[in-house]
Amino acid sequence: MRFRSLISLLFLLFFTSSSYARFVSVQQSSTGLISDGINGDRNLGSGSIIKTVVLAPAEEKEEACEQTYGFMPCTKTALGNVFLILVYGFFMYTAATYLSNGSELLLEILGPGIVGGLFLPMLGALPDAMLILVSGLSGDAQTAQSQVAVGMGLLAGSTVMLLTVIWGTCTVVGKCDLRDTIAVNNQDTKGFHLKDSGVTVDIWTSYAARIMAISVIPFIIVQLPQMLGSTSGRHLSVLVALIVSVLMLISYCVYQVFQPWIQRRRLAFAKHKHVISGILRHLKQHALGRLLDDEGQPDEHVIRKLFDTIDANKDGHLSATELKALIIGISFEEIDFDKDDAVGKVLQDFDKTLDEQVDQDEFVRGIKHWLLQAMGSAGPSAPDAGPRTMKFLDHFHVQTKREHTLLGDNENGENDEEGGEVADPKWITIKAALLLLLGASIAAAFADPLVDTVNNFSAATGIPSFFISFIALPLATNSSEAVSAIIFASRKKIRTASLTFSELCGGVTMNNILCLSVFLSIVYLRGLTWNFSSEVLVILIVCLVMAGFASFRTTYPLWTCFIAYLLYPFSLGLVYILDYWFGWS
Repeated sequence: MRFRSLISLLFLLFFTSSSYARFVSVQQSSTGLISDGINGDRNLGSGSIIKTVVLAPAEEKEEACEQTYGFMPCTKTALGNVFLILVYGFFMYTAATYLSNGSELLLEILGPGIVGGLFLPMLGALPDAMLILVSGLSGDAQTAQSQVAVGMGLLAGSTVMLLTVIWGTCTVVGKCDLRDTIAVNNQDTKGFHLKDSGVTVDIWTSYAARIMAISVIPFIIVQLPQMLGSTSGRHLSVLVALIVSVLMLISYCVYQVFQPWIQRRRLAFAKHKHVISGILRHLKQHALGRLLDDEGQPDEHVIRKLFDTIDANKDGHLSATELKALIIGISFEEIDFDKDDAVGKVLQDFDKTLDEQVDQDEFVRGIKHWLLQAMGSAGPSAPDAGPRTMKFLDHFHVQTKREHTLLGDNENGENDEEGGEVADPKWITIKAALLLLLGASIAAAFADPLVDTVNNFSAATGIPSFFISFIALPLATNSSEAVSAIIFASRKKIRTASLTFSELCGGVTMNNILCLSVFLSIVYLRGLTWNFSSEVLVILIVCLVMAGFASFRTTYPLWTCFIAYLLYPFSLGLVYILDYWFGWS
């Protein structure tokens, strides 16, 4: 269906690119009358006549619009440009959709790693980068200086839209009931309660938000001369910001490549901590006395008695089989893990002689270390760790379980992204390559006409091109990503919510480093003037507010969507006030 619509629009554009009319030859006469071209009486005495109005030289010929590529349709009227913006915007939306679908197919074949770390983020930002590129390459330097406002409007508009309208909408459609500040998967009975309803994301989303905050550094660098009131170092600041943004882009891609490996390591460590908390709680329940003495230190005598109860064959050593029997006998609730792997990690903690068994002294040292670790990680807000209360172990257990949940483990064989083995890898690879090629070609072909149309509409209406590109262009280039994020969030699971908000942060990060790198390259190589103080301020405010919010919490109550929504009109109003009241740009 989308392909048919694409063909129909191409057909329409081709046959509306030019129009024809009958030529009427005008000869001056004293009467001001001319022939209609049908009855050509020399004396104009018979046949139809047409009254002529002699126009002033400036009105005789309306200024023609300049066709992109020499054949693309164009117009000077406001309504005509609105139509063309919608048409070209649809093509850019189609390009973004093809790139997104091709990327997902490629990910199925090759998996995360290099594909997920290098290609997917860049392909997602390709339509925006293409529009920014052509906005600064058209015409001479003076023309480019006026058109880069379209690129800056798109850059700022995409960032603001992702972090405000899309973020808030994903919070609303993805909300679940909150229990102990954690969202309950697929349970939404609280309606639109502002505090007891919301979404929970994993800890990796917090890391993505922090990376997003760091990615605004090039904006600050390029803005330093204006902040200091200097006019001499502006060109140099553009070069420095460009170098920094490119280095950050490379670093971000490397992080994305190794992030799955880092995530697996963190998750394994969290599971081991949960095993520790489960064993300590079990020992507390079966101890012949208190695990802590009167001074709040581990009681060695009680721990040795526990060793004797675990040592089934009474040989003075705990074998791997005895440790596995201990772990199997402990209820670890909903968390699943490899029991043999857990035994191996316990042996690593206890067995210092590397003889594949644990003697009594090693057991005592290991349990004492675990108890001190539990007391230390509980923090100042934990219950008292004195000799008469062991509530800190319960606190430690809850803490490790929450950490495990926030790391995004996919339990019970569930997987929202992996659909099993690919049936026909060769065909899927060809299909993915064709979709990527088609999407990139469409984006390259229609980016320039769209930029020209925005400028023509700005000239026809008097509306600054920045505001047009800020509002309209992100709807074209980010619609596919927005719809996908909203649908994914509506599944109402911690895992899907985590992926949704992580991708939003990742999209903004790519805007701040990849798209900005393209923009800075144009400004530097063409010798353009960097004069976007108000736009940069808006990007900084929105990015830092949302990043600061998402970096230090993993649950977003429903009321937080209002913060996101309000930032959108605030951004538009701030740019207008700074530019037209205070003359910043």
